[in-house]
Amino acid sequence: MSTDTATPPRAEWPLWEIFIRSQHGLAHKHVGSLHAADAAMAVKNARDVYTRRNEGVSIWVVRAADIHASAPGDKAALFDPANDKVYRHPTFFPMPDEVKHL
Repeated sequence: MSTDTATPPRAEWPLWEIFIRSQHGLAHKHVGSLHAADAAMAVKNARDVYTRRNEGVSIWVVRAADIHASAPGDKAALFDPANDKVYRHPTFFPMPDEVKHL
């Protein structure tokens, strides 16, 4: 059996996080994870695994190693200061009726 030297062995494939935008949605939602050799393979595999019934219109794949997140313990430092500044909330500003999906 010959192996392609451009594709790393399966044991070394990186983990990809998969986000799908549904036909009726405006935002991509995280649906799961999978291993793939590269982004193109991750998109193809995500299509096969997560959109079998034609649910999606768009797929995003993100290498899990490239995601940087805050820790739950940092919640107070990151989010509490905004509570006393109502102008930072989208509901503070009047929205024209012509603006949709904002």
